[in-house]
This record gives sequence, C-alpha cells and structure tokens, in this order.
Amino acid sequence: MDRVCAVIVTYNRKALLRECLQAVLAQTRPPDHVLVVDNASTDGTAEMLREEFPRVEVLRLPENQGGAGGFHEGMKWAYKAGYDWFWLMDDDTVPEKSTLEGLLQGALEYELDVVGPLPLSIEDPRELAYPLPVGFLLTFNRNLVDESSIRWGESQLFLGVLVSKRVVECVGLPDSRLFIRGDEVEYGLRVSRAGMRVATLPWVRVVHPSFRRELFILLGRRFVVGYSGNPRKDFYNFRNRIYIFRKYYSLWPVKVFLDLVRHIWFFLGVRRGDWKGLALWFRAAWFGFRGALVPYEKVFGEHR
Repeated sequence: MDRVCAVIVTYNRKALLRECLQAVLAQTRPPDHVLVVDNASTDGTAEMLREEFPRVEVLRLPENQGGAGGFHEGMKWAYKAGYDWFWLMDDDTVPEKSTLEGLLQGALEYELDVVGPLPLSIEDPRELAYPLPVGFLLTFNRNLVDESSIRWGESQLFLGVLVSKRVVECVGLPDSRLFIRGDEVEYGLRVSRAGMRVATLPWVRVVHPSFRRELFILLGRRFVVGYSGNPRKDFYNFRNRIYIFRKYYSLWPVKVFLDLVRHIWFFLGVRRGDWKGLALWFRAAWFGFRGALVPYEKVFGEHR
C-alpha cells in the first residue's frame, strides 16, 4: 500500500496549526506519518505541539525560511524517509474528513503525479479560496465550476495537494530561495514541463482563507495584480514573478512589459497615485530580472 506523509509548514500561527492538525489526524484514510515543519516559530508552537500532538513529528528549522524553504526541507525529509506520497499544506489549510482518501483514489484511478483538491473559502464556502479559469475569466464563483469533471493540468500547489515521490525524482525540490509568493508557480512550471500528470479533483475539497482581498482581476485572466499591502510579501511576489518570466518564458520581455503596464495602471490608477507601491515593484522587479534572489531584509535592512 502506498505510504503518505503529510507535510505541514507553519510559522507563528499555532491556533491555525491546531485546527489543521485536528483535521489531518481525523481523516477517513489518515496519513501514515505527519511532519510539521516549524519555521522557527516564537509564539509557543513548539510547546503546543509537544503537549497536544505528541505523535506528530516536528522538524524545527533554525530560522524562518518561508513556505518555499519549509516545503523544500519537509519534502526532502519525507523523500529520504521513503514515503510514496507527500500531502502538502500550509497551516491555514483545513481538509475535509475524506480529502486524503479522495486524493489517493483519484491519483491511482487517473495515474496522476500531482493531484489537488478544490480550495474553498473558509470565510464563505460558496466561493473559491483561489480563483479558477473559466473560459476567458478568472472567477471566485464556485457555481461556475463544474465540480463533477476533473480539471486536467491544474493544481494549486501547497493547498492540500498530493505529490508523488516521482515528482521529486524528476524535478527536484521547491526552490527555497523564493521564500514565499510564487514558489508554487515556479515548482508547478517545472512539474508540467517535465511531463508530469497533474489534475484537480473538484469533488475533493479543502477550506482555506480567501485570496480575494489580495488579487485584483482587472481584465479577465490577462490583467491580474496580486497585492497584499504588506511590503515584505509584495516584494517577494513582484520579484519572483519577474524571475519566473525571465527563466521560463521565451517571450519574457513581453511578459515583463505587460507586468509593468499592469502595475502602473494599478498603483497610479486603481490606487490613485501610490508611488511608493510602484517604486517597490520597480525595485523588486530589478532583483528578479537579475536573478538576484536576495532576502527582503538584505535589501531593506530590516530584521525578521
């Protein structure tokens, strides 16, 4: 029987982690092992795990390496331990009771290497947590998604996705230098370009906080801006996007130019003269263009 290791990455969110772990351990088909990768939390996460979840293995990192570093280390640990599947999620993901069972069934039935659930909004389960393409649009509207049909070639990595060890053998581990925001996109590109079989099963679900407040869909699927208002998160988002364009797309100059147009319109139009935001985009984009994946703190001289 295939062996599954759940890999959960956390940082200073012990209440969310507790809810996530309770759902993971209550699965109709529980994982064979649960590994929590703790990004050097300082909020009592370590103590909570010892007291409330003694069966859960904890890999505590010496410093916060972000989601990318956390999944890099967690997947490396699970791969070396000999597990066949890695069930990957952040600490704010809550699977339904049968999520892992449904993912495994789908993976075997459709011979998939990466199989994801439909992420629903934890604030409003009538909506999606992350928008999906429907025709020429991106939509958060769950009613527009056919939940009876498999979505080939699509998967929201690290939102409760199940990944085969074959993926690590073929494309390696997530790039820890990306830290957060875009690490899942870069890894997904490597997976798809290696010819791995990827799909989302809409009848299998998790709930997750909505990205609606951080995604501005200006013109369907072609004019989308991600902006959280947190300079650190936005720096990584802007930097990593340009880095990915430069590395993976032959028409990267066009993509970079369109990204510039999008952000000029967003910061000067939608946000009415937010020059500070636009300056952050330019600075982050320059690092991404050069492939200089230096941490935010080294650029701005701030401590974590």
